[in-house]
Amino acid sequence: MPSRPTRAVLGLLPPALLFALITWQVAADGPLLRPDERLSRALVHPDRASELLADLGEAQVAVPVLVLVAGYAAWRGRAAGAARWWVPSLAAPAVMVLVPLIVVPLKVWTDRPGTPAVPPATGYYPSGHTATAAVAYGAAALVLLPWLRTAFARWLALATSALLVLAVSFGLVRRGYHWPLDVVASWCLCTVLLGALWLLLERERPARDRLERKRPARDRTAAGRPCQTGAPRPSTRTTRTSDPSASRPYGGARKAQDTT
Repeated sequence: MPSRPTRAVLGLLPPALLFALITWQVAADGPLLRPDERLSRALVHPDRASELLADLGEAQVAVPVLVLVAGYAAWRGRAAGAARWWVPSLAAPAVMVLVPLIVVPLKVWTDRPGTPAVPPATGYYPSGHTATAAVAYGAAALVLLPWLRTAFARWLALATSALLVLAVSFGLVRRGYHWPLDVVASWCLCTVLLGALWLLLERERPARDRLERKRPARDRTAAGRPCQTGAPRPSTRTTRTSDPSASRPYGGARKAQDTT
């Protein structure tokens, strides 16, 4: 049976293959673009709400969220004495840096025009706003997960990041900033990037787990030591009895000699 990392890598193949398929269709002006254009015409309805949702994918909005969460995770890791505490907080921004390095060349190569709702231009594939939102909010959730104490908090972090990405994606398509396939392709690309980040964080987790297992043992050792200050001292007082001679050695024997 394949190991867990192997299964995770195999799980990244479908989104990677789907991304390659969509990219090929866009570059070759394939038949997949016709239903994509029809779906866009049915969904486009520019309004203020969709524009605000799309703005959540701006680098000026999403990237600071990732930086703040990465800084918080670094502070928590260092304070806890975690081994290689700096790795998650550097790996997440590094994945963010990969987004423009991948997306910008693809925009230039595919040279896809925009929807009728935007001024005539090219370079709309894949969606940079979707990729920015997916990596920034998704990576922030992954880095934050180890420091959340309850399953509900972890679930809430993942659900919030997913909702933000979906909100940005909907706003981009609804406003007409991108074709639906532009957004779907960015989902596939960022699934691969976030999957790689998750694999790295899972590789670092055993060191953190070992540290957490050691800490309670040290706490128990410290708690089991006898208190050195304020400990009650054993009493040295002699208990009195009703017989006065008991407190005087040989008193009883001398008395017996006097009576003989």
